[in-house]
Amino acid sequence: MARRRKSGRDITGMMIVDKPSGVSSNRVLQVVKRLFNANKAGHTGTLDPLASGVLPICLGEATKLSTYLLDADKSYQVTCKLGIATDSGDSDGEVIDHKSIPDFDTESLQILLQQFTGEQEQIPPMFSALKHQGQPLYKLARQGIEIERKSRVITIYNITLLAITEDSFTLEVSCSKGTYIRTLVQDIAAAMGSCGHVVMLRRVKAAGYDLAQALPLNELEALADTEQTNIDEQLLSAFDALPTWPSITLDTEQTRQLYFGQPVQHDEPQVSADIRLLDDNHQFIGLAHIGEDGVITAKRLFVRQEVQ
Repeated sequence: MARRRKSGRDITGMMIVDKPSGVSSNRVLQVVKRLFNANKAGHTGTLDPLASGVLPICLGEATKLSTYLLDADKSYQVTCKLGIATDSGDSDGEVIDHKSIPDFDTESLQILLQQFTGEQEQIPPMFSALKHQGQPLYKLARQGIEIERKSRVITIYNITLLAITEDSFTLEVSCSKGTYIRTLVQDIAAAMGSCGHVVMLRRVKAAGYDLAQALPLNELEALADTEQTNIDEQLLSAFDALPTWPSITLDTEQTRQLYFGQPVQHDEPQVSADIRLLDDNHQFIGLAHIGEDGVITAKRLFVRQEVQ
């Protein structure tokens, strides 16, 4: 049988999209992949269809960074409507409960919010992409099936109260990976003596990127329709995706050894760390770990492109 030909271009970089509300993260991913005619694409953390905001898309060899970008901290703006609970925890779900709305003001709510900062345990919601025996929990939830979920340790670094009305509050939350904002606001509403659900959720930071670097999807589509515009100019460097990782430049022989699966020795003193690798042509070729003894072992290497 003939080998199946790879479809799309060998293009590598990061596209930071301002995801619109009402579409899935996977839908945005597929649109971006098509616009760039990329052979590979992946995102760095799903946003609910209701949610909007920063969605980093990895193209080509940059998809090998996605696992590490998923571990990064994130920030959200969220509005919770009090007095109504839904099965999904947001306005896309079915109403399952009503409770009275308590009297509250800015001062009392700010005091309460202090209880929700720091390291804590959180039980993931049933309406999530987590899987049970290969089945996403949200699919089971839609069948009325509830599965016991283990709590996970998360960290809420900061909660800022942005606004209140008689029946809602809006927050900005900085948090660790694995945090479910819907669960957080439900817990806050319960602590107020009521219930609530998310009516607006916007990710303002993710994996070191913010809204200032994000291009709305409709603007990217408009650029792609303009013959005079090269949308490749919108791509950010994959090398800059992990700016806190130190970088080391290898010589020709070290580069060759790593690609043959062999560890290499780096002579300059180093602290044990995860690092970014540059080859002898100063091209970004992937990620590695260097020990205190200076031995470099590859973690993820890119397919090398020919230098023009």
